[in-house]
Amino acid sequence: MKIRMERDVMAEAVAWAARSLPSRPSVPILAGLLIKADAKGVTMSSFDYETSAQVQVEAQVIDEGEALVSGKLLAEIARSLPNRPVDFTSDATRVELVCGSARFTLQLLPVSEYPQLPEMPTAAGVVDSDDFARAINQVVVAAGRDELLPVFTGVRLEIDNDVISLLATDRYRMALKELTWTPASSSAEGAALVPARVLSEAARSMSSGEQITVALSNAEAGEGLIGLEGSGSGGVRQLTTRLLGGEFPKVRHLMDIHPTVTVRCKTEEIIASVKRVSLVAERNSPLRMLIGDEQIALEAASGDQAQASEAVPAQVENVAGGELALTAAGFNPHYLADALNTIDSPYVHFSFTAAGKPCLVRGLDEIDGDPKGDYRHVIMLMRLPN
Repeated sequence: MKIRMERDVMAEAVAWAARSLPSRPSVPILAGLLIKADAKGVTMSSFDYETSAQVQVEAQVIDEGEALVSGKLLAEIARSLPNRPVDFTSDATRVELVCGSARFTLQLLPVSEYPQLPEMPTAAGVVDSDDFARAINQVVVAAGRDELLPVFTGVRLEIDNDVISLLATDRYRMALKELTWTPASSSAEGAALVPARVLSEAARSMSSGEQITVALSNAEAGEGLIGLEGSGSGGVRQLTTRLLGGEFPKVRHLMDIHPTVTVRCKTEEIIASVKRVSLVAERNSPLRMLIGDEQIALEAASGDQAQASEAVPAQVENVAGGELALTAAGFNPHYLADALNTIDSPYVHFSFTAAGKPCLVRGLDEIDGDPKGDYRHVIMLMRLPN
């Protein structure tokens, strides 16, 4: 194999494909990055039996062929090269990489022992890449990170004709985002539990193009694949990953909150206030929100060592009538900050029922407008000490 590539194109392609390589591969061959050159260009691939990543980029292909090299090492080399064209030549045992006066020789891994990459499933439809990336970022913050509870580390993707729903929960908070897309079938239906980390990677690296293709196989059985294809800087990128097994908890009904008290305020003001007040919040202690008539006050403390409080102007409505049904609520400060940072509207709307009960957070385009219905974030409130 003999190819020539632009340094930036190669470095970015290698870095993206190598990002999916396992840090501790179950077998040494999985540490390799597969490079294939043909008439279409150069394809770089990685696979760990769960997730595969492929990127196809333009290159001057002089001799076609395949080579398997250490992905992490090649990524470090590519990142350090001078800004000159890169010549990549391989024989039966070694690959030589020349860029300007820099020259590297790497030992090849046996291509014959590398596992066959999964094929992309049948395309289910296409979605606007910016909308999809934004939806993923709004939802994955609520996904769990405990690998001992794998069902909570996923995002449930539901397809109902021209609407995709993304739902995640770690049992203490949950996020739901609905967006429109263009299905391949007029009666498209299905559901899949997708690892949140794979969706996060797709949101970061596949939103340069206009659309992302979503492909599913055996989604209902929980034993299939999801494939995502989109354009990144420098080439076409594909991700596939096995779907998670297990039954996702039925949590949608927790989104239907009938509030006794609502609070509206400017998103940027409360984000800044939460960030400041949380600096003194003791580990596992709540950030207290005191609800008044025309403002809320945020309070936190670290024992007797430090305390903080700040008032934020707010529009408070006592839905239940009479005396204010709720005057204080306790939030996990990190969960509250995560929820607020996903709100892409100038105002935020809190729906409260009672102390210790779930709180619904939604966005508002106008202070007196209706809350948005396409994105909902629920936080379980913490019990406040007497």
